[in-house]
Amino acid sequence: MATVNPTTTLSGLALRLVRDNLLTTADAERLQAEAQTNKVPFVAQLVESKKLQAAVIARVASEEFGVPLYDINSLDIESAPVKLVDEKILRRHHVLPLHKRGTRLYVAIADPTNLQALDEIKFHTGFGTEAILVEEDKLSVAIEKCLDAADTSLADIASDDSLDNLEIVAGEEDKKEGAASGEEGVNDTPIVKFVNKVLMDAINRGASDIHIEPYEKTYRVRYRQDGVLQEVASPPLALASRISARIKILSRLDIAERRVPQDGRIKMRISKNRAIDFRVSTLPTLWGEKVVLRVLDPTSATLGVEKLGFEADQKEAFLEAINRPYGMVLVTGPTGSGKTVTLYTALNILNVPGTNISTAEDPVEMNVNGINQVNINEKAGLTFAGALRAFLRQDPDVIMVGEIRDLETAEISIKAAQTGHMVLSTLHTNDAPATLTRLVNMGVPPFNIASAVNLIVAQRLGRRLCTSCKVPLEVPEPALIKAGFQPSEIGKLTIYGPAGCDLCNKGYKGRVGVYQVMPVSEAIGDIIMRGGNQRDIEVQAQKEGISDLRKSGLKKVRDGITSLEEIESITNQ
Repeated sequence: MATVNPTTTLSGLALRLVRDNLLTTADAERLQAEAQTNKVPFVAQLVESKKLQAAVIARVASEEFGVPLYDINSLDIESAPVKLVDEKILRRHHVLPLHKRGTRLYVAIADPTNLQALDEIKFHTGFGTEAILVEEDKLSVAIEKCLDAADTSLADIASDDSLDNLEIVAGEEDKKEGAASGEEGVNDTPIVKFVNKVLMDAINRGASDIHIEPYEKTYRVRYRQDGVLQEVASPPLALASRISARIKILSRLDIAERRVPQDGRIKMRISKNRAIDFRVSTLPTLWGEKVVLRVLDPTSATLGVEKLGFEADQKEAFLEAINRPYGMVLVTGPTGSGKTVTLYTALNILNVPGTNISTAEDPVEMNVNGINQVNINEKAGLTFAGALRAFLRQDPDVIMVGEIRDLETAEISIKAAQTGHMVLSTLHTNDAPATLTRLVNMGVPPFNIASAVNLIVAQRLGRRLCTSCKVPLEVPEPALIKAGFQPSEIGKLTIYGPAGCDLCNKGYKGRVGVYQVMPVSEAIGDIIMRGGNQRDIEVQAQKEGISDLRKSGLKKVRDGITSLEEIESITNQ
């Protein structure tokens, strides 16, 4: 322990740091004086000086003042009772409410000597306050995140003039006459700005879907980011009908009709050269209409095959199949697995001036110049099968069918593939072998399947680990073997997991595709024609060296792209 000059003015944490040989007396006195001059807490000045790491300061302060230490990175932002304390108090005193239990409020604080903050919070809230010590730098990030999450309120955005200038229109194919008698109260400025802000925030955060949901006593807005839903706002329940009506007006839906589901479309022009489409779906629930908006960013269709996540051999097989003059390529997977992006990536590769491309979709998700896109409208009699028949009369080279849902569509698609056309489409199956047996079960003759289908791509989307904060994990050998790794490779493996930082979403940032790419070889075709089942096809695919979804996912784990936990959750094996 260092000897302290008896004439020093140091006290509290500064004095303890000097005694522990973590700071010199001169540095401590200088920093203490700078903190007083800058009117900031000593801890904040100390962290800014970079003399000590925030974690070291927090540990010493916890020991000195007997205040419990807490890792604020583990805080669930949505559960923090931020609205109990005025934002000005939080920013002025650099504190954050963590939890409320009964009449006590637990408050995160980096400087345990800041008793004024605790007293002021106690006075304004009426709750007893309990200090919880956290690291200074992490607290700054957490305060901003919590305030941002609580920022989407009608009162706050009513003064945001920038939201007035957004150009928002309905998609042409979805225009309907709204019920004029029901529009009162849904065009008032706070409601308009709230909806605009929800849409803009979803784009800025990279969300794929917006869920606006009414319940008996609550109303919430959630974004799906990197495949996971997160609550971002809780508007007053009394505004539920007005908010849903505003969205229905934007998408030209009948706002007087609340008993049946409706589908529409909104186009938001962000700048002169960029517009984002939203596919709107309303659903009558027990407590009102749930509204879900799918964010359709045309730029995602131009990612390029390199960014999809194919392994080298998978990419080669995919490009070889789509560049054949005829045949069928099927992309399969559950809703939200990235099938549309994969199909549009293929279409962009094939979209050259000498090629006639037509698509039939329900609905058209991304507008691409140079491609003839047809929006299916079954109410008007325009079905997938009807659109396909029309395509074949217009000399197509490439046909894309949004989804093969019935035998008629399947038969026309396969006949087109057999008569000199490249056909791209999707099916909802679990993996590539199941796709072939699914076509047989639909009633397509096995011979036609074997002769028409060139390639099947099964895919999932997994969250990508944040490169800034991913950490190596110690995983027991039995768990690695059970997951699918070979005993011989375990000693050389480094398995990474999520940590979480201010640049990512709980340790993950973005998503990556996990693929099973299965060319339909002669041997697999023979299995189909002799009535083989899904298991027979899987065994043959393994013999041909085709990786299933789990093996492809484990390759992403080996490369440190994603976590083992994520691969196990999306491959379900």
